Amino acid sequence: MTITRIAPEERLSGAVIGGGLIWLAGQVADDTSLDTEGQTADILKQIDALLAQAGTDKRALLSATVILADIRDAQAMNRAWDRWLDHAHKPARMTIEAALVDPAWKVEITGVALAP
Repeated sequence: MTITRIAPEERLSGAVIGGGLIWLAGQVADDTSLDTEGQTADILKQIDALLAQAGTDKRALLSATVILADIRDAQAMNRAWDRWLDHAHKPARMTIEAALVDPAWKVEITGVALAP
């Protein structure tokens, strides 16, 4: 089996392709000065870029996990999500609250997509 690593960093790869799937690492906002809606939009752009590097797009997203530092921010996150979402190709999704590594991060999103 071939494994392809996209955007490798010191401790992780931004995405890994293997077994017919694309595994996205948890993505966080580059600009932590943004509010929850803005951070979510920033993250979704990163996901679009990773999926493009893998040769596909958000329509191939099978599942997503959204982690919020404060679950009360779910509506703000959903506003950005709903603008980004291809409503004909909705992934399964889970949203939870958890402490994130950097207190400036309000949102982290990971997911699994079908490889082309």
